[in-house]
Amino acid sequence: MKKYLVILFCLLGLGVSQSANALTFNLTSNHCDPALPCGAPGTIFGQVIVTQNGTSVDITVDLFGPYVYAKTGSVDFLAFKFNATDVTLADITILQNPFAPQTLVAQTGTFNGDGTGAFSFGLNCTTCGNGISTVNGDIVFRVANATIADLTAPNANGNVFVADIGCAAGPTCTAGATGPIDATTAVPDGGATVTLLGSALLGLAMLRRRFGKS
Repeated sequence: MKKYLVILFCLLGLGVSQSANALTFNLTSNHCDPALPCGAPGTIFGQVIVTQNGTSVDITVDLFGPYVYAKTGSVDFLAFKFNATDVTLADITILQNPFAPQTLVAQTGTFNGDGTGAFSFGLNCTTCGNGISTVNGDIVFRVANATIADLTAPNANGNVFVADIGCAAGPTCTAGATGPIDATTAVPDGGATVTLLGSALLGLAMLRRRFGKS
């Protein structure tokens, strides 16, 4: 009986560990001015997926159609902004650049454009022109020697990430509208962990019924 319990709890621990190994943030807070041309209240403009990968953290920025990246002063002329603890530029590597062959690089500085609070890091398409682009592919980058917690602490305004987005076409937004969209809290796991716990307890009950209370 004991060996079955060991197997069961090992599987449970593995599942919980995998659930805690990634966080998803929805880009929902609309700071466009005015806001409505970018999207109605409740619009999810995209998401940011933060995944622990060994001693590194991988971040994927995914804009949903019809939204594309923009380069405007409201986001300090950056496509994406974030904060990081004990991280240097040398730790950041771009893994996927949707702007290619244009150049996307990480930058550091004091970035506090348009009311979303202070950020110390950003991704900049240095060879792109200002304004709305036609790009909505995923940005993927890696931060070495970091944990998820190092990259997901909210700033003083409560914001974790900010993307500069533009509306490529209607009808859900006004074509050409641009502005900052931020993410504040991670999306709940949708009950996956609770389901996992329930399945484990059910399995335990079945084992006890089959093999007795030994």
